[in-house]
Amino acid sequence: MAIVKKSNFDELKENLVILTTEFKNRKKYGLSNNETEYIKQQIKAEKKSITVNQLKRLVFVVLVDNKVEQNKRKEKLRKSGCTLAAILNDAKKTSVGITAETAHAEDSLACAEGMALGNYQFILYKTKKTKNTLATILINGKVNDASISELNINTEAVCMARDLVNEPVNSLNATELSNRFKKMGTAAGFKVEVYNKAKITQLKMGGLLSVNKGSVDPPTFTIMEYKPKNAKNKKPYVLVGKGVTYDTGGLSLKPTPSSMDMMKCDMAGAAAVGATMFAIAKAKLNVHVIGLVPATDNRPGFNAFAPGDVIKMFDGSTVEMLNSDAEGRMILGDALAFAKKYKPELVIDLATLTGAAAAAIGIQGIVSMGNADEKTTNKLKQSGHNTHERLAEFPFWEEYDELIKSDIADMKNLGGPQAGAITAGRFLVKFTGYPYIHLDIAGPAFLTAPNGYQPKGGTGIGVRLLFDFFKNN
Repeated sequence: MAIVKKSNFDELKENLVILTTEFKNRKKYGLSNNETEYIKQQIKAEKKSITVNQLKRLVFVVLVDNKVEQNKRKEKLRKSGCTLAAILNDAKKTSVGITAETAHAEDSLACAEGMALGNYQFILYKTKKTKNTLATILINGKVNDASISELNINTEAVCMARDLVNEPVNSLNATELSNRFKKMGTAAGFKVEVYNKAKITQLKMGGLLSVNKGSVDPPTFTIMEYKPKNAKNKKPYVLVGKGVTYDTGGLSLKPTPSSMDMMKCDMAGAAAVGATMFAIAKAKLNVHVIGLVPATDNRPGFNAFAPGDVIKMFDGSTVEMLNSDAEGRMILGDALAFAKKYKPELVIDLATLTGAAAAAIGIQGIVSMGNADEKTTNKLKQSGHNTHERLAEFPFWEEYDELIKSDIADMKNLGGPQAGAITAGRFLVKFTGYPYIHLDIAGPAFLTAPNGYQPKGGTGIGVRLLFDFFKNN
């Protein structure tokens, strides 16, 4: 992982990135007349990023358009930073400096963020490891130490979430996922308690237990809590993450290779919750937050729950299970009902819940819905714009409840061929009774090809969004 540091310009002796709205050569850049002429020619040819290879070092000139809206400008700079990181790694460079001639201090931070996130690798299981060489990113300019510290914490947390999502189930089952959360708690300073199968059975968490019936590995229910002495919120915020460590679809078996091959990613919501807890605690934000993760894999073995079964949930309600591949809402229902005990200010869940969400908006954003007030929802949307982890808000009308009515139970876990993402959300809200936002991250949580600074595989989506939300509120 590349570390971002603040620096004086005199320390930027090696590779250099110049962010500018209009390039003007300066002696301190160490560019020859020929190199300067080359840069000007490239600018006339409407190139937005120019590379000068001086053999011992690389100099990049990145043109920034100040007329572009702030969040779009920052996103372009993140993507530029990712591209430059790849060039630096190909050239086996270990460090780079960023200097900005623009009017915005955050431009350097955005470029550095894209570099750091784009520098991520998951090569744990490679026998011949080719590690990225870029290790240090220096920033020159009016950037405060707190912003750099938060950037490093955020990047570390996102990479932690990516690592968890990229781990295969034969090394990361529900028990190991809980162990990883314990390690995060120790490292960042938050409490972690793990309920084993006996405790889950005692609590009668029927949704979680029913999904686990087909597995040889036991389920877990992890409770994470960060409560600083100076917390500004009297009632806690609660984050709930879907922790299906692998999803075969159960008896309603998924087709493969079209979908099952990637189903180690079905705990991306859980990974985001744990990593967000890590970031909040390590940055010592003044907010009381609790994270809940119900975890199991979903297999068709043993006495696996079958379509037609009626499941009694933690809150005592009954669900007619018509599709075992709609298992995420079953385990989340128990967790959302459990969250009532905290009398929360707000509950946000993150889940790779429905193919319908991915089909609706692709990898470009997160499907959101819920019953939280407009002010709270708009704050989360603004954080989505700030981080480019944007929210597409779906309608949440009560009429959708008709689609999940059951003839023999309180409701069913499948809504039919239409509005699949919404009926899943309407299922979940039945277990709440408090302000609630549901985030379906099925589209962007795991990619089959890189998308800018989001790598192939686990992206860590949701961590930057939630950290920004809590930091700014």
